[in-house]
Amino acid sequence: MQFYDVIKNRTSIKEFKNTIIDRDKVDRMINAAMMSPSWKNASDYKFIIVEDNAKKDIIASAVNNQTDEAGKSIKEAPMVVVVVADPDKSGEVDGKQYYLVDGAIAMEHFILAATEEGYGTCWIAALDEDVVKRALSIPEKYKVVGITPVGEIKQEKGHYAAKSAGEYVFHDSWNEAYVGNSKVLH
Repeated sequence: MQFYDVIKNRTSIKEFKNTIIDRDKVDRMINAAMMSPSWKNASDYKFIIVEDNAKKDIIASAVNNQTDEAGKSIKEAPMVVVVVADPDKSGEVDGKQYYLVDGAIAMEHFILAATEEGYGTCWIAALDEDVVKRALSIPEKYKVVGITPVGEIKQEKGHYAAKSAGEYVFHDSWNEAYVGNSKVLH
C-alpha cells in the first residue's frame, strides 16, 4: 500500500474476526511505533499488548462511551494495545504535557502500520484509567494515553463524508479559507 492509501483506508473498526495476528506483522507495527518522533527524543511511551481474555474484559469494562460498541470491540479483538507514558519523563512547556503528544504520535504510527498490514483498529481514550492500570499492573507514574483493539476486519467500513478544506484549513490568517484543490482532502 502507498502512504496515502494507508491514510485513506484507516477507519475506526469495531468488529473483528477471531483470527490470530501474525507475530511478524506485530513486530513491524511495534517497530513503526518505535520510530515515531518524541519531544527531546524522550520516547516516554510504553506499549502493552494484551491477548488475555480476562484482562480484555476488565479493560472493556473501563470504557466510558455512550454505547457499548467500543467495549465489545475490545472483547472481540484478538489483541488490544494499551499505550502509556510517563508525564515526568516527557516534561511540560507552557501547560502542554508532551507525554500525550509523544504517546499519541507513537500510537498513530502503530495504527497506520496495522492498517498497512491489513488490520483494523479503533482509537479509544474515554476510559477509567485506574481500572486499566490495576488490570495490567501499570506503575502509578504512568498515564494511559489510549487503547486500540487490533484485528482482522469483519466488515469493511467507509469514511464519513469528506469535509470542506475551507472550514478547517486557513491561509495566512484565521478565517481566510484555504482555497486549493478540494480533492486534496478526499
